[in-house]
Amino acid sequence: MLYEANWRGTIGIVNPTRGTGSIEELTRLLPQGIGLIVSYNNIRHGTIKEFRSVIGAYGEQVRAFGEAADKVDAIHPAGTPPFMLLGFERERKLVAKWESAYKIPVFTSGMTQVRALKALGIKRFIGIGYDFDDTTIVSRYFKDAGLSPQAMLKLPGRWQDIGTMSGHTIYSLIKQLFLAHRKGVHGIYLQGSKMRCLEVVETLERDLGVPVVHPVAARAWEIQRRLTVRQKRPGYGRLLAEMPVD
Repeated sequence: MLYEANWRGTIGIVNPTRGTGSIEELTRLLPQGIGLIVSYNNIRHGTIKEFRSVIGAYGEQVRAFGEAADKVDAIHPAGTPPFMLLGFERERKLVAKWESAYKIPVFTSGMTQVRALKALGIKRFIGIGYDFDDTTIVSRYFKDAGLSPQAMLKLPGRWQDIGTMSGHTIYSLIKQLFLAHRKGVHGIYLQGSKMRCLEVVETLERDLGVPVVHPVAARAWEIQRRLTVRQKRPGYGRLLAEMPVD
């Protein structure tokens, strides 16, 4: 049954943690008429062991969405680390398996971010995140997707505390990394939705002269794309302000 609140379509989201910050940000960025049904995994410490062990839980929740009587229009297993650990090719094979089983489109955060980078014409980029001490895990994923990360920085501090870091602090760290590697760099990539820095994305783009891919903004863009919606949302960077068609 189609309800007034989701007249443009509904997305089933499997969130990696119990926190709601990224869901609140996503809801704020999406246009009216798009419904979200959210289930949660329980990643608490941000360890490699947790990231590897949670793939089975993602599979169970994707199955629950796929077998539900009221079908969603697409399923989004959110969170980059578990799927980046699988690697670019294994991630796509798993997604293809889910899509074949449930006949519903499935997209991960990594898939969304690759598409957003390409839609903005970004091949060479610098990035900042907080999930991996070994940032080559992230770089390898994007290299396998045909992109060219130039430098990746892990944010300082505990994984559990990243959400308390100010957007202005994150701005400063990104700016330092960009200025150190700016030659030939087409854009900036932010890895991880625990960062509360949406408010500085537009400022970064204006000050540094390159587009920024923020994970929540990329998710909002991809959801619109999946539902054949194209409503621009200025104030949070070029991706949502221009809504490029990939």
